[in-house]
Amino acid sequence: MPITVAAVAANFGRDLDAAFARIEELLDQARSRGAELVVLPEATLGGYLSTLNGGPASLPPALDIDGPEVKRLTALAGDLVVTAGICEADNAIRYNTAIALTGDGLLGVHRKVHQPLGEGVSYAAGDSFDAFDSPVGRLGMMICYDKAFPESARALALDGADIICCMSAWPAARTNPSPDLADDRWTRRFDLYDRARALENQVLWVSANQSGTFGTMRFVASAKIVDCGGDVLASTGTSPGMAVASVDLERMLHAARGGMFHLRDRRPAAYLSQAHS
Repeated sequence: MPITVAAVAANFGRDLDAAFARIEELLDQARSRGAELVVLPEATLGGYLSTLNGGPASLPPALDIDGPEVKRLTALAGDLVVTAGICEADNAIRYNTAIALTGDGLLGVHRKVHQPLGEGVSYAAGDSFDAFDSPVGRLGMMICYDKAFPESARALALDGADIICCMSAWPAARTNPSPDLADDRWTRRFDLYDRARALENQVLWVSANQSGTFGTMRFVASAKIVDCGGDVLASTGTSPGMAVASVDLERMLHAARGGMFHLRDRRPAAYLSQAHS
């Protein structure tokens, strides 16, 4: 039976009430389009860092996983599976975190492992990639720069993820940016990673991103859904919006993995010489 998934490109800043109002509108739109899974961007609640240029960055509010903001998001999710990014507070430590939930509660948590440029000054790094079961299938999550590392998606696929949700605050190039986001080299990289990770792991890939501007950054949007052959099923392009696609997940996975099944055909012993490089 097909499932319908939605990937969002939208702008989220520091104002939590404004964020919740936007989320409510987006989830209503997703429901009207038949979606069962909605992937929101990195830093949905509270926005991203104001800069990655090495100067002082303004920080988003640090939220408790068990706190009122996540409970409010849970209530809005209702019958949907929703993933979103937050700045997580773990006592005095901050993590750039993705959460997955429904109206019944939390399904999974991922702390961003790979940190670009100066992000490590503001956040501690996570240390694992773990899949989990959900009403729409077995999910994995990652955040932005995580997808630049093939091991991230591979770890989730090996843990049984059939759907990988990647939440980003992916900006355009800092040096020699293109006036047209569609021609920006960082937009091209964002799109290439999405398609490559879906294809090499033969998973359904759902990629959300911030749009617009925040601080010194201009985000590339480009939310999309990619099938396990690396083909883009739906995309917002470089504009804000919602990409929606219906997929018979079981049939798609069977068709892709029935012949050359990449996970089955791996030769781990051949890779051991590089394991500690």
